[in-house]
Amino acid sequence: MGKLIILNHPLIDHKMTKIRDKNTDTKTFRENVNEISGLMAYEITRDLETRMVEVETPLMKTKSKVLANEVVIVPILRAGLGMVDGIHMMIPTAKIGHIGLYRDEETLKPHSYYEKFPKEIVGSTVLLVDPMLATGGSVLASIESLKKAGAKDIRFVGIVGCPEGVKAIEDAHPDVDIYLAALDEKLNSKGYIEPGLGDCGDRLFGTK
Repeated sequence: MGKLIILNHPLIDHKMTKIRDKNTDTKTFRENVNEISGLMAYEITRDLETRMVEVETPLMKTKSKVLANEVVIVPILRAGLGMVDGIHMMIPTAKIGHIGLYRDEETLKPHSYYEKFPKEIVGSTVLLVDPMLATGGSVLASIESLKKAGAKDIRFVGIVGCPEGVKAIEDAHPDVDIYLAALDEKLNSKGYIEPGLGDCGDRLFGTK
Protein backbone atom coordinates (compact mmCIF):
# COMPACT_ATOMS: atom_id res chain seq x y z
CA MET A 1 0.00 0.00 0.00
CA GLY A 2 1.35 3.43 -0.93
CA LYS A 3 2.12 5.99 1.75
CA LEU A 4 0.67 9.49 2.15
CA ILE A 5 3.36 11.75 3.62
CA ILE A 6 2.70 15.38 4.52
CA LEU A 7 6.00 17.21 4.97
CA ASN A 8 5.52 19.31 8.07
CA HIS A 9 8.64 21.46 8.34
CA PRO A 10 9.04 25.08 9.52
CA LEU A 11 10.92 26.18 6.39
CA ILE A 12 8.32 24.61 4.10
CA ASP A 13 5.47 26.11 6.15
CA HIS A 14 7.06 29.57 5.95
CA LYS A 15 7.40 29.37 2.17
CA MET A 16 3.87 27.94 1.83
CA THR A 17 2.53 31.15 3.37
CA LYS A 18 4.33 33.13 0.65
CA ILE A 19 2.77 31.16 -2.21
CA ARG A 20 -0.72 31.15 -0.68
CA ASP A 21 -0.73 34.97 -0.46
CA LYS A 22 -2.59 36.39 -3.47
CA ASN A 23 -0.34 39.48 -3.37
CA THR A 24 2.87 37.51 -3.97
CA ASP A 25 4.39 38.50 -7.32
CA THR A 26 5.31 35.99 -10.03
CA LYS A 27 9.06 36.06 -9.35
CA THR A 28 8.66 35.46 -5.60
CA PHE A 29 6.00 32.81 -6.19
CA ARG A 30 8.20 30.90 -8.65
CA GLU A 31 11.24 31.11 -6.36
CA ASN A 32 9.32 29.77 -3.38
CA VAL A 33 7.77 26.89 -5.33
CA ASN A 34 11.29 26.00 -6.46
CA GLU A 35 12.66 26.18 -2.90
CA ILE A 36 9.80 24.12 -1.44
CA SER A 37 10.46 21.45 -4.07
CA GLY A 38 14.15 21.35 -3.16
CA LEU A 39 13.35 20.96 0.53
CA MET A 40 10.92 18.16 -0.28
CA ALA A 41 13.62 16.29 -2.20
CA TYR A 42 15.28 15.18 1.03
CA GLU A 43 12.16 13.35 2.22
CA ILE A 44 11.02 11.89 -1.10
CA THR A 45 14.44 10.28 -1.61
CA ARG A 46 14.98 9.11 2.00
CA ASP A 47 14.55 5.41 1.17
CA LEU A 48 16.37 5.26 -2.17
CA GLU A 49 18.60 2.21 -2.45
CA THR A 50 22.37 2.66 -2.48
CA ARG A 51 25.34 0.47 -3.38
CA MET A 52 28.93 0.49 -2.20
CA VAL A 53 31.80 1.61 -4.42
CA GLU A 54 35.49 2.04 -3.77
CA VAL A 55 36.95 5.54 -3.90
CA GLU A 56 40.35 6.94 -3.04
CA THR A 57 40.46 9.87 -0.64
CA PRO A 58 43.59 12.04 -0.36
CA LEU A 59 44.65 9.62 2.39
CA MET A 60 43.54 6.12 1.43
CA LYS A 61 41.07 3.87 -0.38
CA THR A 62 37.66 3.45 1.23
CA LYS A 63 34.15 2.19 0.58
CA SER A 64 31.36 4.71 0.07
CA LYS A 65 27.75 4.78 -1.12
CA VAL A 66 26.19 5.90 -4.40
CA LEU A 67 22.62 5.65 -5.63
CA ALA A 68 21.84 2.15 -6.86
CA ASN A 69 19.24 3.19 -9.43
CA GLU A 70 18.57 6.10 -11.73
CA VAL A 71 16.10 8.83 -10.77
CA VAL A 72 13.76 10.31 -13.36
CA ILE A 73 11.81 13.52 -12.71
CA VAL A 74 8.60 13.79 -14.75
CA PRO A 75 6.71 17.09 -14.51
CA ILE A 76 3.11 17.30 -15.64
CA LEU A 77 3.09 20.30 -17.98
CA ARG A 78 2.89 23.09 -17.46
CA ALA A 79 2.80 23.76 -13.71
CA GLY A 80 5.01 20.78 -12.92
CA LEU A 81 7.91 22.60 -14.57
CA GLY A 82 7.98 24.95 -11.58
CA MET A 83 9.13 22.08 -9.33
CA VAL A 84 11.82 20.54 -11.54
CA ASP A 85 14.79 22.83 -10.84
CA GLY A 86 14.47 22.59 -7.06
CA ILE A 87 14.51 18.77 -7.12
CA HIS A 88 17.09 18.56 -9.90
CA MET A 89 19.47 20.76 -7.92
CA MET A 90 19.41 18.10 -5.17
CA ILE A 91 19.66 15.18 -7.66
CA PRO A 92 21.69 16.60 -10.56
CA THR A 93 22.19 13.16 -12.16
CA ALA A 94 18.43 12.68 -12.57
CA LYS A 95 16.99 12.42 -16.06
CA ILE A 96 13.90 14.47 -16.93
CA GLY A 97 10.83 13.33 -18.85
CA HIS A 98 7.67 15.27 -19.66
CA ILE A 99 3.93 14.65 -19.75
CA GLY A 100 1.68 17.24 -21.37
CA LEU A 101 -1.94 17.31 -20.19
CA TYR A 102 -4.63 19.93 -20.15
CA ARG A 103 -7.91 19.89 -18.24
CA ASP A 104 -11.28 20.41 -19.89
CA GLU A 105 -12.79 23.15 -17.72
CA GLU A 106 -16.32 21.73 -18.17
CA THR A 107 -15.78 18.00 -17.70
CA LEU A 108 -12.57 18.39 -15.59
CA LYS A 109 -11.15 15.41 -17.56
CA PRO A 110 -7.47 15.41 -18.62
CA HIS A 111 -6.42 15.26 -22.27
CA SER A 112 -2.91 14.21 -23.30
CA TYR A 113 -0.95 16.14 -25.92
CA TYR A 114 2.69 15.18 -25.23
CA GLU A 115 4.76 12.38 -23.67
CA LYS A 116 8.54 11.96 -23.70
CA PHE A 117 10.46 9.71 -21.29
CA PRO A 118 14.13 8.74 -21.04
CA LYS A 119 14.91 5.10 -21.83
CA GLU A 120 16.11 4.56 -18.25
CA ILE A 121 12.57 4.91 -16.91
CA VAL A 122 12.01 1.15 -16.62
CA GLY A 123 14.46 0.59 -13.77
CA SER A 124 14.35 4.07 -12.26
CA THR A 125 12.66 5.73 -9.33
CA VAL A 126 10.21 8.09 -11.02
CA LEU A 127 9.24 11.34 -9.31
CA LEU A 128 5.99 12.51 -10.92
CA VAL A 129 5.66 16.18 -10.04
CA ASP A 130 2.73 18.58 -10.16
CA PRO A 131 2.13 21.37 -7.62
CA MET A 132 -1.60 20.70 -7.28
CA LEU A 133 -3.39 17.42 -6.54
CA ALA A 134 -7.02 18.42 -7.06
CA THR A 135 -9.42 15.94 -8.66
CA GLY A 136 -6.49 13.64 -9.35
CA GLY A 137 -7.49 13.19 -13.00
CA SER A 138 -4.23 14.44 -14.51
CA VAL A 139 -2.12 12.51 -12.03
CA LEU A 140 -4.06 9.28 -12.66
CA ALA A 141 -3.63 9.65 -16.43
CA SER A 142 0.08 10.36 -15.95
CA ILE A 143 0.61 7.34 -13.69
CA GLU A 144 -1.09 5.14 -16.29
CA SER A 145 1.21 6.50 -19.00
CA LEU A 146 4.29 5.89 -16.84
CA LYS A 147 3.23 2.33 -16.09
CA LYS A 148 2.64 1.66 -19.79
CA ALA A 149 6.20 2.90 -20.39
CA GLY A 150 7.47 0.31 -17.89
CA ALA A 151 7.94 2.38 -14.72
CA LYS A 152 7.59 0.36 -11.52
CA ASP A 153 8.68 2.71 -8.70
CA ILE A 154 6.50 5.82 -9.06
CA ARG A 155 6.20 8.53 -6.41
CA PHE A 156 3.86 11.50 -6.76
CA VAL A 157 5.28 14.77 -5.45
CA GLY A 158 2.92 17.73 -5.04
CA ILE A 159 2.79 20.94 -3.05
CA VAL A 160 -0.91 21.23 -2.20
CA GLY A 161 -3.41 18.37 -2.26
CA CYS A 162 -6.93 17.65 -1.05
CA PRO A 163 -8.64 14.51 0.28
CA GLU A 164 -10.51 13.90 -2.99
CA GLY A 165 -7.31 13.74 -5.04
CA VAL A 166 -5.48 11.62 -2.48
CA LYS A 167 -8.32 9.10 -2.42
CA ALA A 168 -8.42 8.93 -6.21
CA ILE A 169 -4.75 7.92 -6.36
CA GLU A 170 -4.98 5.54 -3.40
CA ASP A 171 -7.98 3.76 -4.96
CA ALA A 172 -6.59 3.46 -8.49
CA HIS A 173 -2.85 3.08 -7.77
CA PRO A 174 -2.28 1.85 -4.20
CA ASP A 175 1.38 1.17 -5.03
CA VAL A 176 2.17 4.88 -5.57
CA ASP A 177 3.45 6.92 -2.62
CA ILE A 178 2.09 10.48 -2.28
CA TYR A 179 4.23 13.34 -0.92
CA LEU A 180 2.65 16.74 -0.23
CA ALA A 181 3.76 19.94 1.47
CA ALA A 182 0.16 20.57 2.59
CA LEU A 183 -3.18 18.74 2.60
CA ASP A 184 -6.00 21.28 2.23
CA GLU A 185 -9.71 21.01 3.04
CA LYS A 186 -11.60 20.24 -0.15
CA LEU A 187 -12.40 20.92 -3.80
CA ASN A 188 -14.86 23.63 -4.73
CA SER A 189 -17.53 23.29 -7.42
CA LYS A 190 -15.05 24.38 -10.11
CA GLY A 191 -12.48 21.74 -9.17
CA TYR A 192 -10.08 24.11 -7.41
CA ILE A 193 -8.49 23.31 -4.05
CA GLU A 194 -9.65 25.39 -1.07
CA PRO A 195 -8.03 27.30 0.52
CA GLY A 196 -5.31 26.39 -2.00
CA LEU A 197 -3.19 28.95 -3.81
CA GLY A 198 -5.13 29.61 -7.00
CA ASP A 199 -4.07 28.50 -10.48
CA CYS A 200 -0.45 27.49 -9.94
CA GLY A 201 0.47 27.52 -13.63
CA ASP A 202 -0.81 31.04 -14.12
CA ARG A 203 0.95 32.26 -10.97
CA LEU A 204 4.24 30.57 -11.93
CA PHE A 205 4.37 31.97 -15.44
CA GLY A 206 2.50 35.26 -15.09
CA THR A 207 -0.26 34.32 -17.51
CA LYS A 208 -3.08 35.80 -15.46
